[in-house]
Amino acid sequence: MAPREYGQYDGVTRALELIGERWALLIVRDLLVGPRRNGELAAGLPRIPTNILAARLKELQAAGIIRRAPRSRIIIYELTPFGRELEPIVLGLAAWGFKALGDPREEQVITPDSMTIALRSAFRAQVAADLPATAYAARLGSAELLIRVDGPSLDVARGNGPADLAFAAGPDIRRILSGELAPDRAIATGVVEVLRGSGDLLGRFAETFHLAA
Repeated sequence: MAPREYGQYDGVTRALELIGERWALLIVRDLLVGPRRNGELAAGLPRIPTNILAARLKELQAAGIIRRAPRSRIIIYELTPFGRELEPIVLGLAAWGFKALGDPREEQVITPDSMTIALRSAFRAQVAADLPATAYAARLGSAELLIRVDGPSLDVARGNGPADLAFAAGPDIRRILSGELAPDRAIATGVVEVLRGSGDLLGRFAETFHLAA
């Protein structure tokens, strides 16, 4: 795999040669959430051209980062053990990039997989360990997620379901994650809409999930 070579011999250079091409790391990000079919990857990356997706999948396979696997007559893509080693790197990049997010542009969207990784990067397991187990049903933009926190364990799945607190928010959820906006103020100003459950639990959510801005 050598779509781009930098002519230097070190680990950072080799890493960039493997995952530095446009869209490659976002494919890895989404596969960290779970195996995906080609169409699911395309849906999660709305702007990726079909030929570029095919090229990146081929390159990542050749590098041993992802693999194709048959599942009930369909082909899915999943990370190899080597590819899964990228998880702490991707979570670290998510936290680092959060500091420079700024305000969203109109054309920017929140996808279920991107928000799942954001929540993983923001999760404070040590804080959650001292809080009661809580389930949140969150509608974040067009993404619907069921977020279950049980002590230091976090599970994020697509869809809705029974939850202690169900709420809806847009990109301004980042202001709660950063601590810029207090949970009660977020509800009072309409940044967050409580759909069911006690709005007080949004404070527990903000304690559990935090990213420095």
